[in-house]
Amino acid sequence: MNLADDEALVWGMEGKSSQLMVYDFTEVLQATGDFSEENKLEQGGFGPVYKGRFPDGMEIAVKRLSSHSGQGFMEFKNEIQLIAKLQHTNLVRLLGCCSQGEEKILVYEYLPNKSLDFFIFDQTRRALLDWTRRRAIIEGIAQGLVYLHKHSRLRVIHRDLKASNVLLDSEMNPKISDFGLAKIFSTKDTEGHTRRIVGTYGYMAPEYASEGLFSVKSDVFIFGVLILEIISGKRASSFHGYGDFINILGHAWQLWKEGLWLELVDTSLVSDVHALEIVRCINIALLCVQEHAADRPTMSHVVSMLSSDSMTLPEPKHPAFFHTRVTTEEVSTVYDPPSLNGVTISAQDGR
Repeated sequence: MNLADDEALVWGMEGKSSQLMVYDFTEVLQATGDFSEENKLEQGGFGPVYKGRFPDGMEIAVKRLSSHSGQGFMEFKNEIQLIAKLQHTNLVRLLGCCSQGEEKILVYEYLPNKSLDFFIFDQTRRALLDWTRRRAIIEGIAQGLVYLHKHSRLRVIHRDLKASNVLLDSEMNPKISDFGLAKIFSTKDTEGHTRRIVGTYGYMAPEYASEGLFSVKSDVFIFGVLILEIISGKRASSFHGYGDFINILGHAWQLWKEGLWLELVDTSLVSDVHALEIVRCINIALLCVQEHAADRPTMSHVVSMLSSDSMTLPEPKHPAFFHTRVTTEEVSTVYDPPSLNGVTISAQDGR
């Protein structure tokens, strides 16, 4: 293994200032046992992820991007240009890459506890996450987003944060991963626009899903959804359990209005000891998912609200949530309230 500054420069990196390794394909092949099924960790949106081990004993996670996916190639380029410049305890560390013919491979630090969704959406495993641990995960994700939005050398909008993109280390500390859809903003920019809507159903902010507008407040919206998932143990989008609502936002808002927020909470967390902390986090989550981006707090403000129990929280307004018509093939989602002009979006349920 060696640093290859010339190849790194091809991808617009900073050469010697980057510690990104460029691996030979044979090294990666040997480390993963020829990409054996036994070493396969998951099937990602742009390709499978494998566990690997180098001869020196170092364990790695290897993402083999699909050779048939143009988006997979863009993700490869985006990640090595972007994440190599980012270093924070709550961001997954990219160790290096491999590019040989059609093979486009990303090599990351290996995190033994898989992803957040592996725990919180499983009835047995989520019981292993008590409130103290879940709160620490919420706070860690928030710190990672503050770094991306404010404190890194770049100003980064993740755009695809979700439970499966939050990895957990040996001590269950969260690390944000998958920067393939991320966008870099200059210090002067506050908002971007795209005609190509990418992201995961159930997490997208309304202004992004309907108009292609994205900003740091898009990530804030996603973070609010993620808090509700962590507290409830339920996925953001579900065909069951939310009554008239297809997602957790409408369900959470209805319970909040009726003073029945306890019904939202995962039964393994129900305790008078942490009740005030939990309801405070639900309040913060609802502030994050407000319909209008301007009404949402910044991630810096969110961190302040999470870290200071004495800070008075604003009362949340009606969030952006959706009524639904469910068919067997797809989900037709109508944005409500009508200020979104009744936009209808058809989308497959995200992983």
